[in-house]
Amino acid sequence: MAVGRDIDDLPKNDANYTALTPMWFLERAATVHPTKPSLVHGSRRYTWLDTYRRCRRLASALSAHSIGLGSTVSVIAPNVPAIYEAHFGVPMAGAVVNCVNVRLNASTIAFLLGHSSSAAVIVDQEFFSLAEEALKILTEKSKGHYKSPLLVVIGDEGCDPKTLEHALSRGAIEYEKFLETGDPEFAWKPPEDEWQSITLGYTSGTTASPKGVVLSHRGAYLMSLSGALVWGMNEGAIYLWTLPMFHCNGWCYPWTLAALCGTSICLRQVTAKGVYSAIAKHGVTHFCAAPVVLNTIVNAPPEEAILPLPHTVHVMTAGAAPPPSVLFAMSERGFKVAHTYGLSETYGPSTICAWKPEWDSLPPETQARLNARQGVRYIALEGLDVINSRTMQPVPADGKTIGEIMMRGNAVMKGYLKNPKANEETFANGWFHSGDLAVKHPDGYIEIKDRSKDIIISGAENISSVEVENIMYLHPAILEVSVVARPDERWGESPCAFVTLKPNVDKSNEQHLAEDIMKFCRSKMPAYWVPKSVVFGPLPKTATGKIQKHLLRAKAKEMGPLKKSKL
Repeated sequence: MAVGRDIDDLPKNDANYTALTPMWFLERAATVHPTKPSLVHGSRRYTWLDTYRRCRRLASALSAHSIGLGSTVSVIAPNVPAIYEAHFGVPMAGAVVNCVNVRLNASTIAFLLGHSSSAAVIVDQEFFSLAEEALKILTEKSKGHYKSPLLVVIGDEGCDPKTLEHALSRGAIEYEKFLETGDPEFAWKPPEDEWQSITLGYTSGTTASPKGVVLSHRGAYLMSLSGALVWGMNEGAIYLWTLPMFHCNGWCYPWTLAALCGTSICLRQVTAKGVYSAIAKHGVTHFCAAPVVLNTIVNAPPEEAILPLPHTVHVMTAGAAPPPSVLFAMSERGFKVAHTYGLSETYGPSTICAWKPEWDSLPPETQARLNARQGVRYIALEGLDVINSRTMQPVPADGKTIGEIMMRGNAVMKGYLKNPKANEETFANGWFHSGDLAVKHPDGYIEIKDRSKDIIISGAENISSVEVENIMYLHPAILEVSVVARPDERWGESPCAFVTLKPNVDKSNEQHLAEDIMKFCRSKMPAYWVPKSVVFGPLPKTATGKIQKHLLRAKAKEMGPLKKSKL
């Protein structure tokens, strides 16, 4: 059979082909809406022209220090304008931006800075001592061979001036002064190849060293547009930064906002009061948040909430499966929640529970249950399926058969930095293996049942900790709950629930509360799902608000196995 060929032999040229990069969105925003607000932070306000000039200054200042292609710039900061600017200014210099989680400890940050060979560290004044300690660890480990990076400190009027003075006394350059050394008309160049790296981000590394996820200009371009399309986000959106920009690059929304000429409202600390105030004061239309934050919003005391909302506020949630009860409570308050799912390795969210008009007429509880599923692929993700990892065959769409969520396409990372073994495992058989277990429903929507390591196997029966948690969230006294496996002499493992109670609950008789919770569970779920132990107290969380199940598993193990009953 003859091999087909295209109808023409027209080549790519400079007039008809350019590498995809989200950098152009910023140039366009500054041209189209030069006077429109781009960023608001406390008393500071920037326009799109200001932001474009500031990002070019940053690129120029970095270039003057020979930081460009092949260099990494680490940023340790909460949601302040500088971390937004780094998403453009660093790649405009040709370098890769690595946004570091501010809640990590110094030794982990030392690992990230060393592993990424960071040429510069831009750090918020509040976290300067953390960066300083990390750099000290690196210097000691290398026995004096470590070349110190360029150190830039971001000043913030909301912080104690002493921390800024300390940073400057240690030889750090103040961020605004650093920008002044750069040219606002700097002639930045787009990447020659769209496969060039744009960002590096480290996974939380709950067991081993964190892995460095490398993302490309092409993927960032496609995902920042895809994120707007699946959310129905329009030009001029007013976006509140509740989701940290250090988490999967703020799910690509820094670039999306430039594409849509929207406005970013920076929120240094996330509180329910802060969210409600920003909606009332700035007319916020959109924000992203983990279910943990949504839980805080719906349980805010009346004096912190500003209800009814002045307009519909669109919320995107991901990070853990949101309990249907929380989704229901959000919609009751006037928030329209889009539920998405993804990983650092897929540029943040890459599936969405796309809403169907025929669901509008269903009872609200049914709507919340349908919306709690992880859904279907983003527009920019070409392949998504639930696959049996032994046979590599898709599982039947019966809502019951469990398989692993796998993805392929432009929304999948380039790979892990300097980690060929992990790349070989994660890309086996031409798919990205997520490690998340799910089912596929008859309508093709996927639903997570657990991380493979979170499934509880009790007497050879698989128990989904997510499903047990979803039911427990319906109990009126429970604010937060996480269910893990505890060793059990009779069943091998049994569910153990760690519970945070709502503030107004009488906590004097924990025994009675635990019995009441178990009784509630017995009335709502199969007997073998019912937690055999309930532990009260605050839940340990990662920097992004995810509950650290590995710590709870360790705690449950320390409690020792549940004894066989003598009866």
